[in-house]
Amino acid sequence: MHELAFPLLVGLIILALLFDFLNGLHDAANSIATVVATKLLSPVKAVLFAAFFNAAAYFLMLAFPSLHKVAETIGKGLIDKDLVTPAVVFGALIGAMFWNVVTWLKGIPSSSSHALIGGIIGAGVAHSGFGAIEWAGLNKTLIAIVLSPTLGMMLSMAIMLVTSWLYKGATVRRADRDFRYLHLISSATYSLSHGLNDAQKTMGIITVLLYSTGYLGGEFHVPHWVAISCYVAIGLGTLSGGWKIIETMGSKITKLSQHQGFSASMGGSIMVFAASAMGIPVSTTHTITGCVIGAGTAKRASSVRWSVTGNIFMAWIITIPASASVAAIFYYLTRLF
Repeated sequence: MHELAFPLLVGLIILALLFDFLNGLHDAANSIATVVATKLLSPVKAVLFAAFFNAAAYFLMLAFPSLHKVAETIGKGLIDKDLVTPAVVFGALIGAMFWNVVTWLKGIPSSSSHALIGGIIGAGVAHSGFGAIEWAGLNKTLIAIVLSPTLGMMLSMAIMLVTSWLYKGATVRRADRDFRYLHLISSATYSLSHGLNDAQKTMGIITVLLYSTGYLGGEFHVPHWVAISCYVAIGLGTLSGGWKIIETMGSKITKLSQHQGFSASMGGSIMVFAASAMGIPVSTTHTITGCVIGAGTAKRASSVRWSVTGNIFMAWIITIPASASVAAIFYYLTRLF
């Protein structure tokens, strides 16, 4: 157990909730880019819509506790929980927030999840060396980096093809009307899945902080107030919007129809809910980007702006090393003072 003055503990919890807020701000595009790009909802209405369903994921957690495994993976599945200190938590949060702010200002849809994972690994290794890493949890997370956008792309293409066949005899007017409704429903579902998976990442950080300072009585569990705080914070962040990233996700990768928007959102929903059930802190940004590419490619490969996609993939590759490096630097700074 590590001693920490109560005001410093409160300060670290506030910092974690600020990361959660930035996560919602940064990832607002995940939930609403397709509905904004297709003009299904105005940007303001879309942000309100996504924020509501991000926060409403809290009630989904109450109904299905089995979907709440991601917090455990973040809190004790990447770095040995008994080796985590408040300084490690501080370094991890600063590393993740630094990368989130940089990519947000540049309008690059990088992964908040992988920024946090990089932060945890960087600060944890700086504190205790590579022996602190829980390789089973890290390996499944790294595998998901590759699989989530790939499977999301394939799933969205399959949804496009199946629904195209189902509506082959329908009039254009009827198909457009139906897909507008389906797109709205799938976007709400994706917002729920996003809130469920991403809010848990901050829950894991706060919980391991409380565990390491003895406030959980030696048992790793997510307190109820931590869960509520994290869902509210990510909802408020989404409410603030991330307009540059929304533009990139919604219009610069490919031009979407209602049919494509529905296919991308539905494919993303299935992927993220499955990841939550398996306790994998999957990147919702990676997933939905893969789904948007898949929906665009199903129509024709030339409709995707591959140069923009290449820049996004490059940001993905350097996210974990960049956030890990910053986290390690800030961890060492805490040691100096």
